[in-house]
Amino acid sequence: MRPGLVVVDKPGGMTSHDVVSRVRRLVGTRKVGHAGTLDPMATGVLVLGVDRATRLLGHLMLTDKGYAATVRLGVATTTDDAEGEVVSTSSAAGLDEETVRSVLGEFVGELQQVPTAVSAIKVDGKRAYQRVRDGEQVELQARAVTVHELHVHDVRHLGDVVDADISLRCSSGTYVRAVARDAGARLGVGGHLTALRRTAVGPYDLEAARTLEQLAEDVEAGGGVLPIADAARAAFPARDLDERAAADVRVGRSLEVELAGTTAVFAPTGEFLALYEPRGPVARPVAVFV
Repeated sequence: MRPGLVVVDKPGGMTSHDVVSRVRRLVGTRKVGHAGTLDPMATGVLVLGVDRATRLLGHLMLTDKGYAATVRLGVATTTDDAEGEVVSTSSAAGLDEETVRSVLGEFVGELQQVPTAVSAIKVDGKRAYQRVRDGEQVELQARAVTVHELHVHDVRHLGDVVDADISLRCSSGTYVRAVARDAGARLGVGGHLTALRRTAVGPYDLEAARTLEQLAEDVEAGGGVLPIADAARAAFPARDLDERAAADVRVGRSLEVELAGTTAVFAPTGEFLALYEPRGPVARPVAVFV
């Protein structure tokens, strides 16, 4: 199987590792990894790398992401989503739509966000979610994240709870569950997520994503994997080199070129060679793929 990316529309109920295992069987190699975990409850865009393209994943994880979600106000849970145990309830029936929209709209811009306790963040070498499962009290430090935009599409009163459908575009490392939790706390009623769908990872969106069933059909027909060169051009600014510069890249030498940021560089044949970044007056390799 040629190296490249696979963009999966992950179904609910599967872990990201479950999807990786399924794709390994489909493409016939164990060298498959994913860029950014999705909770079992969550659905949507999961980007996987095959063979050498797994080395692209760490760089793709740093790109912005898009989500659609439903926030339930009036109930707080241990996990800040519907899979956790309820820790408190408070009637949200008295909240008017304008207030809900206004408070959710405050979660835009540069934020200091405390990740959810059951995240994959390591605390003294151990995942936070594992510490919680082991009965430990976990307190994570606030981190700087950016929510570029957040739209409230619908607000529904359902007895003592209020559901709000939102979409947002945010920096890597942002927890949408934490947005629900913090909005609920700010409104004084608690909050959690009842649904989460990732709509984009960098340039890869739901339009590019395939269900596992569709992917199986694509692979059987000889497709399904976005070639590594196409994946690199889609995700990063591109620079086409002459043969002399390409030869320098193949041995990891610096290039006397001006780059605006991390850039994918290509041989005259169109072969993807490496990612380079500006370092003073020259560009140096971040990762060489040949």
